[in-house]
Amino acid sequence: MTPSPAPPDQPAGTQDIRLDTARLRVLAHPLRLNVLALLRQRGPSTATRIAAELGINPGSASYHLRRLAAGGLIVETPGRGTGRERWWESVHRQSIHDPADEPEHERAAGRAYAHAVALAAVERLRKAADEVPLLPAEWYEASVYSDFTMRLAPQDVERMRAEIFEVISRYRQGEAGAPQGAVPVSLQVQAFPVPGTVDLDVGDA
Repeated sequence: MTPSPAPPDQPAGTQDIRLDTARLRVLAHPLRLNVLALLRQRGPSTATRIAAELGINPGSASYHLRRLAAGGLIVETPGRGTGRERWWESVHRQSIHDPADEPEHERAAGRAYAHAVALAAVERLRKAADEVPLLPAEWYEASVYSDFTMRLAPQDVERMRAEIFEVISRYRQGEAGAPQGAVPVSLQVQAFPVPGTVDLDVGDA
């Protein structure tokens, strides 16, 4: 289960997008995913600012921004920037990809995208770990870094995923009334077989 897209008359950055094959291919790169995540979390930015935030060179940031723009995932921010410096913003609130809905011909693109998502999540978690010793007490106490291992069948994981997404949807609906002191919070939901416990389909890799 995934959140429903917002109505088409909502402002840019408040709608969700279901990824087609072309966009899956654009996003099959962990750095590109982190560039997009940064725009969604922090708002409009430039290649120079993104490069500094992610520790890459501005040329690389500019290349990934152009690829995201070509895929219709970001646009130039209206009325901002100069000929020398372009500001970019995300078009959508989040990307939605459900492997269960993939046509057979999209499987390779979907797997490449999922691989990139996992690598991008690792990098974001590493950066978060660097800040743990410096977090204010209230944010340190509220944060959680947990890991659970359960014996489940695929249908159990699907049901659990749907229930988790329902909870997330409730909290997202209250974002407009967020209290003072609220900041963007990254919630990573990951569920996968423990490596080495499932017979791999190497012919489809």
